[in-house]
Amino acid sequence: MITLIFITLGIMLTTIITPPNKLWATITIQTVVLSFFSLFLINNHWASSWHTLSSILALDSISTPLAVLSCWLAPLALLASKGHTNKNPSTNQRTFILLIIIITTALIITFASLELILFYVAFETTLIPTLILITRWGAQMERFQAGLYFIFYTLFGSLPLLISLIFFYSNMSSLSIPNIELIWGNELPLDTLSIWWALSIIAFLVKMPIYGFHLWLPKAHVEAPVAGSMILAAILLKLGGYGLLRLITIFSTSSLYLITLVLTVFCAWGALITSIICIRQTDLKALIAYSSVGHMSIVAAGIFSQTTWGLNGALMLMIAHGLVSSALFCLANTVYERNSTRTLAITRGFKLVLPLSTIWWLLMCAANLGLPPSPNLIGEILILSSLINWSIWLFPIVGLATVFGAIYSLLVFQISQNNSTSPFLTNTPQSLTREHLLILLHTTPLILIIINPTSSLITWLKK
Repeated sequence: MITLIFITLGIMLTTIITPPNKLWATITIQTVVLSFFSLFLINNHWASSWHTLSSILALDSISTPLAVLSCWLAPLALLASKGHTNKNPSTNQRTFILLIIIITTALIITFASLELILFYVAFETTLIPTLILITRWGAQMERFQAGLYFIFYTLFGSLPLLISLIFFYSNMSSLSIPNIELIWGNELPLDTLSIWWALSIIAFLVKMPIYGFHLWLPKAHVEAPVAGSMILAAILLKLGGYGLLRLITIFSTSSLYLITLVLTVFCAWGALITSIICIRQTDLKALIAYSSVGHMSIVAAGIFSQTTWGLNGALMLMIAHGLVSSALFCLANTVYERNSTRTLAITRGFKLVLPLSTIWWLLMCAANLGLPPSPNLIGEILILSSLINWSIWLFPIVGLATVFGAIYSLLVFQISQNNSTSPFLTNTPQSLTREHLLILLHTTPLILIIINPTSSLITWLKK
């Protein structure tokens, strides 16, 4: 883990001193090395115990898959951005790469933090680089409004968490996660505990985001460059789920049953509403963004169910969704680079224009709707089983959410691939090797998880 942090610092230094003609090749190779070293972390965490690296950094079976995902997405984000970013001046290229590496470093530190205050600082560090990516490299003038939505939603949502951390420290004189898990109990009155529980989770509900806190996400995704959309969908949204997983173990939530009851029902209902909203979308990237809101609402419902199946399913679905949604944004960018629009009514007939990309669209849309044997299906089955076992009345809600999720996923594939081609798409360039390699690198981890999901992800036992 310490090695990964030093590698990212080395990549930042290399970005500054490398000649412009060798910049992208050198940095891409170094990020591939970063991803390679991160894979050694996976088999070190079979139980819920911490693997201590220092007094403030450690990993366990919750944080390890997310840290590996962060490292895996770094070279993919650079690979996806090379086509349009390398035409910019050298200074802009270096700034773009530095922002991605800074985000990756902050994410690694966030997932490895033992101290909650370090977790909060690293959690907030991701905001500014992401804001710069959206507002500087966005495609349209609406990017400034998207950046404003993004920074105010996430920043103001994080302020109650800071207040909650100060309260923790004033009562326990410690912000170490293992210590808080041991000494935090039912000492406080129920009303007081409920208030601090609500303050602590607002930041993570906004960051995921669940339905009702999601207005910043479609704007940010639509206006962000492809690297920004990939990092947002694959990793930054998972910060909220990771924070909720940690808080579930810290708080004595058995005394907060009413709050978790309301939140679980609200998240399940939000997944259904978001799936219906997806069917009405006309913008391809907005549709993929709203599907992320629906999936994250299901993840939050699984976490709030506080069952072993729900928590394991939430972790599995976060990893699977990170890879699938990132791949979908890459495919959407492939289409956008050729027809300069994301409107679904115009983005059609690409089976004839880009025949080799059709198989990737089919695989990713199938994985997004949870077709067997995709990891998305494993995560959704675990979560839905825990929710239905928790309350049979949730069955029609989550059942309809799954049905509508399949409808909009098939709708995307049907419209983009099978309809007649737009007349102006006569001289469209064929798919590039770089684009196929990009989607292949998204698909490979999914296949490995299908082959052996237990050793890859589902290693966390409820404490």
